[in-house]
Amino acid sequence: GGDHTITYPILQALAAKHGPVGLVHVDAHTDTGDGALGEKIYHGSTFRRCVQEGLLDCGRVVQIGIRGSSYDPDPHKYCREQGFRVVPAEQCWMKSLEPLMREVRAQLGDKPMYISFDIDGLDPAYAPGTGTPEIAGLTPAQALEIIRGCKGLNIVGCDLVEVAPMYDVSGNTALLGANLLFEMLCVLPGVKTL
Repeated sequence: GGDHTITYPILQALAAKHGPVGLVHVDAHTDTGDGALGEKIYHGSTFRRCVQEGLLDCGRVVQIGIRGSSYDPDPHKYCREQGFRVVPAEQCWMKSLEPLMREVRAQLGDKPMYISFDIDGLDPAYAPGTGTPEIAGLTPAQALEIIRGCKGLNIVGCDLVEVAPMYDVSGNTALLGANLLFEMLCVLPGVKTL
């Protein structure tokens, strides 16, 4: 739960301990806006603020599932300029993400990294309970491939954000969110699984 703003202070604390960290960021949006309604800190500016404070090892940032509404003709320009790898949702459609995650593991190496998973990275057919749904997103199976594909990386923290149960009377979004968090706990270093 919580909106994506919560990742900002978490990364401040982790960077104070580990230095700039790598990032696997699953989301419909890059969250690199500069501000909204006169505010510089909000759920759509989290990763711009993190870049500005030197919290991220930008060459080790991968954003997966990006799509949807934009107010800019080149919405990924800022991310590319920082050295992020942006994987738009359409590059994920109708295929396994295991090959992508092999590339991501090689890119992130053995240095500290963080997983930040916005539930709106998934298609609203599976996770309608969120504040900014965007069509044509990832499937739950692809979400598992991404998370499980992080096993063996030097994960120093993770989050799952933007679950809003009041927007989903079925409860499926909360169920999916809880399961994805469980999966993240299972890939933390030192956790033994069957």
